[in-house]
Amino acid sequence: MDGGAKGLRAFFRGLVRVQRTFTIEIGPFRATGVPAILVGVTGIVLASGVTAALARGATRLPETLGEARGLAEALNERPPRLKS
Repeated sequence: MDGGAKGLRAFFRGLVRVQRTFTIEIGPFRATGVPAILVGVTGIVLASGVTAALARGATRLPETLGEARGLAEALNERPPRLKS
């Protein structure tokens, strides 16, 4: 029984050490400890969601991009100029 308690204590000591030393720095954003772990997990979840959404809508993606380009051209449309 004593060996199990020692192993459990060692596990939690290692977990605390990882939690203290885990740091994420992206530009001006800096997170250390538990917030950094949460940011990392959130990034992984968001990436998997974006990947799943792209996989489901892959057949409609060219049509969507064409419509988006047409919308951008309509919004940025300048009056036609006569060529001299």
